[in-house]
Amino acid sequence: MYYIKKDYDYCKELIDEQLKESAGFAEYALFVKGLILRKEGKILESLECFQACAVINPQCSEHVKQCGRSLFLLGRHKAAVDAFTEAAKHSTDDWEINHNLGVSYLFLKDYENAKLHMKRAIVSSKQEISYNVLASICLEQNDKESAVEVYKKALEHFPENVELLTELGLLYLDIGISNKAFECLGTAMAHDNTNSRAVMAVGSVMQMCDDFDVALTKYRVGALRMPESASLWSNIGMCFYGKRKPVAALSCLKRAAYLAPTDWKILYNLGLVYLFMQQPASAFQALNAGVNAFGGSPRMFMLLATALSRLDDAENAYIAYRRAVELVESSGNVPDLVYVKLNYAIFLHHQGDRNNADSHVRSVNRYVRDMEKSVLKSLSPEIITMATKLAVELGISDQMTWSALSASAVSVSQQEAGISSQVSQQSQPGKQTVVNTRRLPPDGESAK
Repeated sequence: MYYIKKDYDYCKELIDEQLKESAGFAEYALFVKGLILRKEGKILESLECFQACAVINPQCSEHVKQCGRSLFLLGRHKAAVDAFTEAAKHSTDDWEINHNLGVSYLFLKDYENAKLHMKRAIVSSKQEISYNVLASICLEQNDKESAVEVYKKALEHFPENVELLTELGLLYLDIGISNKAFECLGTAMAHDNTNSRAVMAVGSVMQMCDDFDVALTKYRVGALRMPESASLWSNIGMCFYGKRKPVAALSCLKRAAYLAPTDWKILYNLGLVYLFMQQPASAFQALNAGVNAFGGSPRMFMLLATALSRLDDAENAYIAYRRAVELVESSGNVPDLVYVKLNYAIFLHHQGDRNNADSHVRSVNRYVRDMEKSVLKSLSPEIITMATKLAVELGISDQMTWSALSASAVSVSQQEAGISSQVSQQSQPGKQTVVNTRRLPPDGESAK
């Protein structure tokens, strides 16, 4: 009774009296004492109590199960597996045993056994947490389709579960099925319109569709519940950037950088806004910090090279561009490769290196010619104009296939192209022109 009332101090006094009277052989008293000690964070002492219970009554699977639980909390996952396996011999259909076995195998990175026991746990009892762990195992194996199926099965039993709907929506968002993602997230918000993760995800979908006002409305709800979320403030900042309000964008991004000073995406966005505001020195500081924190990405090095070129440091800009090209060629990301190589070609042309500029433009032309229509749609229309102008200046316009791009490409973000044009128009004579200052996709999972 006192244990249920959470009067643990008096409960322990009674237990000590029982143990003293029974010379330490009061099985139930030891069991309850182990539970209390574990709640108080004394995991090792609780393990000793449960082990003593197992010695007194070795046929009771509950004692061995609790030993396994304490071992798991101590980080001794292999020993926990052994304990849960022993407990399973006495109770094969116990949901808790199978679930804990699955989680223990997950920590040991034995994914096949983890999936096996988690499926057994689900057969024993349909529990939301087991579905979530099984989906996590599938994602660890990079099997997103199976994870989607797991969440679908879970929603058959828990159709109004906001967390499951949100997880499925985020997963759809990750694999690029925006319509289904929006459907799941909308349903989640219909059940709980204050769920921070669902709000963030819906806001990121609207932001990717360039509906910045609606996105900001959603983020306003999220800001009330998680004001210290760096990704949230980064997303808000990029919404203001999309609305051509760079001062507000800079303020939000600085707050995001304060909350997460080593997040490279935030530093990338900060550098992008600084470049737009014609502050290359500040942009260099932010982008250089991002490179040091993350190790660099093609886009990061491309913007870093742009900042360096505007600071009249052509030598280091050349090094940064070479690094960007190396990274993008190894990544195989065709849209990024087009942007990086075309910016590099413009830089080389401004430096008087027409031969290498010609080589990179021809390389971009080959990639554009071989692109699938779905990939072409991800390119900004501005790239057509800039690539055509460069080809004309190099005298190779008749050999280009930009017409294929102009016929197939659809503007993903008219606003994005407009921002890039403004940057180009504000560039001083002799400075490098940026073909496309691409924004990173908004972070829809930042509330995790």
